[in-house]
Amino acid sequence: MKKIKQHEKDSFWMQQALDLARKGEGYVSPNPMVGCVIVSKDGERIGAGYHQKYGEAHAEVNAVESVKDKKELKDATVYVSLEPCAHFGKTPPCSKMLSELPISRVVVAHKDPNSKVNGAGLSEIRNAGIQVDVGIMQKEAESLNEFFIHHQTFGRPFITLKVAQTADGYTAAPDGDSKWISGKASRKLVHEWRAKYDAVLVGRSTAMVDNPSLTVRHVSGRQPKRIVIDGPYELPRELNLFSDKHEEKTIVATWNKKASESDADPMLKLMKQNYFRGEVIQVSKKDGHTNLQQLFKELGARDITSVLVEGGQQLSTALLKAGLVDKLELFISPKLLGGGTRSILNLGINKMRDITELKEVTWTKAGDDILLSGYL
Repeated sequence: MKKIKQHEKDSFWMQQALDLARKGEGYVSPNPMVGCVIVSKDGERIGAGYHQKYGEAHAEVNAVESVKDKKELKDATVYVSLEPCAHFGKTPPCSKMLSELPISRVVVAHKDPNSKVNGAGLSEIRNAGIQVDVGIMQKEAESLNEFFIHHQTFGRPFITLKVAQTADGYTAAPDGDSKWISGKASRKLVHEWRAKYDAVLVGRSTAMVDNPSLTVRHVSGRQPKRIVIDGPYELPRELNLFSDKHEEKTIVATWNKKASESDADPMLKLMKQNYFRGEVIQVSKKDGHTNLQQLFKELGARDITSVLVEGGQQLSTALLKAGLVDKLELFISPKLLGGGTRSILNLGINKMRDITELKEVTWTKAGDDILLSGYL
């Protein structure tokens, strides 16, 4: 019988930890998704757990608590998809808990980029005399938590731009009607995405023309925050974003009319008190529009780690030109319009050598539509 190599064993158990971690998708942000599997010295899985909800017990704690006979922890190996935390937050540090167990080895997919951890958890466990190995299925683990890692690294949310267009590149007919460019399967997929992202964002034109709710329907999941960019703060209060049961989850991004003053516009404060139970974020103007870079920094400071943009032509173009799009999800429908609104305007690229090329591209079917996914 062929002997299974240690690396293959480690990958087998780490994959189980990653599968467990994904169960927390949409519920643990701004924390990362983490899974943990505990294997006895005899090679049997004796415990497993994952981070289920923000503010509640971490994966390692849930995994240890699931072990029925704690004597089996002697010389066991713990597989965890992210470095155990080393600081007090909503819960005590997991590295301290693990370092006090009679385990012999901890296998970690990758280090935690959080400045409060970033190797400190690994050091504490090693200092307790426990073997620590790092890097098993690192790429897969980092992909799983790309929102968290991006937020920790850059201080702003991971931005995904979703576009649905006809085969000839149009997002709406000449009369402005866009229902429906994409098919039912594509629309259901978008609702699945909404449940996974911290926020969904549109511009004022989309809010006025489509009056979207930006809620999670057709699937079960968490309701994200809803962001609308309304520079002049003049959108009617009757819109769904301001009048439905999720009004408190709506954020209006606008510019400070008194940009020379540090205080918020007094009139804006009054309007907020009288009409709106959500949140208003004021940023500066840039080129006559809402400063998008500043807006995303403000969102990052509020622990919003990911934003799904479902905007129209102008917002999509502005984000691409500003280099703020991290991932593109482009639905291409087998339909022809021959005229109307193009999906993207001029990006200022005049030569082929300057062309924007997507990375890690995938093409998948969504009903009759084709979904092009790629990173910028």
